[in-house]
Amino acid sequence: MWFGLGIVMYAVVHPVAQVGWTLWTIHWSTVIGLAALGGIYAWGARYLVARARLAGTEPPVLRRGQQVAFFSGLLVIFLSLNGPLHDLSDTYLFSAHMVQHLVLALAVPPLLLVGTPGWMLRPFLANAKIGAIARAITKPTRCFIIFNVVISLWHLPPMYNTAMAYHPIHIVQHLTLLVASVLMWWPFLSPLPELPRLSYPGQMLYCFLMVIPMSIVAIYIAMADHVLYPAYSIAPRVWDITPLSDQQIGGLIMWIPGGLLFYVVMSVVFFKWAGRDTDTTAGAQVDWRPPRPTQPVSRP
Repeated sequence: MWFGLGIVMYAVVHPVAQVGWTLWTIHWSTVIGLAALGGIYAWGARYLVARARLAGTEPPVLRRGQQVAFFSGLLVIFLSLNGPLHDLSDTYLFSAHMVQHLVLALAVPPLLLVGTPGWMLRPFLANAKIGAIARAITKPTRCFIIFNVVISLWHLPPMYNTAMAYHPIHIVQHLTLLVASVLMWWPFLSPLPELPRLSYPGQMLYCFLMVIPMSIVAIYIAMADHVLYPAYSIAPRVWDITPLSDQQIGGLIMWIPGGLLFYVVMSVVFFKWAGRDTDTTAGAQVDWRPPRPTQPVSRP
């Protein structure tokens, strides 16, 4: 009863945004959060460099490419949670919401991880409790489980519909999705040798297995014969897409582009692995020969 009342209140109270590429709705909670995260990143880098100089050790270097990657990740979050994509996701189309979730899960975390050097994270590991938690949750099997459990739970109709009805829960949905996605990418892009990446064969197996749970969730959504998420049934129609067709498109977006990305990553990992083996083999072919004598050998 209360859940149904929440859905009705959502439909009545939630403002209907005019979707357009030139009309931007900005949610200041995301702006404040992203500004805080960017400020902590910049302050942390300056603090650790200054501390190293005071200690008389060589200061670490934050490369420009890392800064570009990190702040690009923050920009992608802003573009996902504000403006037309956000308006379509929250008010009109489940398929747009699926695009938003894939961007947050598959595009943002690699940028954040590539942009964060290990020396910025290492001081946290000095704390015994934080270090123990980090070592526990960054194990590949646990990264795999955490990500897929979070994805599966949030796409169950009761959980998803509750998030659509109550904005604070929707915020929790996005935050947990981001955290779980960073963990999912950790075995590929870990910046810390203390919390190491998987080997290349392990990364390829990890990619292959990652496709399976997402495909099951996507097939469940795409093949449903009724609307699973009623918030979109009462939403105004966009481009004459029916609620059931919208849901099927969303399931296909999760299934095909989401699955293909892991095959692309698997291919990249394979070529990196093959390239490393080629370099090792080439070095072995050169190094086995004995050095040529520099002086003529005298004969008795």
